[in-house]
Amino acid sequence: MARRPSAFSALIAIDKPAGMTSHDVVSRVRRAVGEKRVGHAGTLDPAATGVLVVGIGQATKLLGLLTLDRKGYRATFQLGSETTTDDAEGEVTATAEVPSELLDPMRAAAAVAALVGEHDQVPPSFSAVSVNGRRAYDAARAGEALELKARRVRVFGAELLGVDPDARTWELDLDVSKGTYIRSIARDLGRELGCRAHVGALSRTFAGPVTLADCVSLDELESGGAGLVHERCLDPVATLGLPARELALEEVSDVMCGRRIEAGGVAGGRRVALTFGDGLVGIWRCDARHLVCESNFPQAIEGVR
Repeated sequence: MARRPSAFSALIAIDKPAGMTSHDVVSRVRRAVGEKRVGHAGTLDPAATGVLVVGIGQATKLLGLLTLDRKGYRATFQLGSETTTDDAEGEVTATAEVPSELLDPMRAAAAVAALVGEHDQVPPSFSAVSVNGRRAYDAARAGEALELKARRVRVFGAELLGVDPDARTWELDLDVSKGTYIRSIARDLGRELGCRAHVGALSRTFAGPVTLADCVSLDELESGGAGLVHERCLDPVATLGLPARELALEEVSDVMCGRRIEAGGVAGGRRVALTFGDGLVGIWRCDARHLVCESNFPQAIEGVR
């Protein structure tokens, strides 16, 4: 049976609340806007809050194309204990004394600043990493141990915001590469400092060009419905980070049929977002003097500004 056309297509940023999976957010967006075709990019842990990019209708096709190579987080590191999940949701597996020097802001700031750079990082046991077709969290819940391989990640920026000596916590901002686990940073730093640590709270502050300021809450979305999406949707071209080429009216029929068109100043080998009015209608690639089709969106993705 043919899929029913979507009522509209757009990207929207949700400020995910704590206690929900990213899939839970997708389910609530479906109900709020009356559209079945909804997906998300960049999974957030249930305990985490913040920026979650959601695609509706044809915009779900963009989710795999979004690079979102850098992501920002505000985190609370709880010193003194390590857990099964490397956050506050898990059971404590190890404890250690927290030396008073680690609760000194200057010493803590130096330790946080030293995080900047490239690291080999082993993902948490409770993570969505797949090993031989099996998710790590499924094995962990079954009491099995999967051998998770270290992967290269990068911390672009790390800043200590404050120390709470009574709670034995650090609050910090992190700017990291895609695929970096903040829970692993806390775990490894605690081991390195000899005090053990886990993430007590976590919020994603940005994903690529999308920030918390671009987000709507689920309550707002459920109140405003599709009308709010039309008002607050993300610019798909800016979110993809591609150059844009506005189509002339006489080019639209050729593009919809996948026929190549003149490059119009686009550099060879580059991808370009084809727009018409306020809609994204295709992602094409420049082949010498012409643009050739990679993806077309029969229902334009709205929000181009």
